[in-house]
Amino acid sequence: MAFAEISGDRGVHHMLPDSKGRVMVQGLLTATLPTKLGGDMNYIAKTMRFEFLRPVFVGDTVTCVGTVKKVKERQERFEVGISIVCMNQEGKEVLRGGTQGIIRR
Repeated sequence: MAFAEISGDRGVHHMLPDSKGRVMVQGLLTATLPTKLGGDMNYIAKTMRFEFLRPVFVGDTVTCVGTVKKVKERQERFEVGISIVCMNQEGKEVLRGGTQGIIRR
């Protein structure tokens, strides 16, 4: 509910339980998880692309894997391309995407 307050996304599916008693997490909350990977590398994103494949519910465990697909060395930085996959506790993909950005030297 805290993300709903910050984002303003108070869609009923994010506020009230469904018929199975689950509350769906905002997609952009799930999309913030890969930013931890970028933070660990001092990565500055220029673009981000996400495809939301399945809902994530309060209490789910989500694991994100980033794979560096491209590195181009420049004088003061590295240009980097990363693919991202996030999976729930059942091993099902919930988010897929990619990002392009830089890492300064």
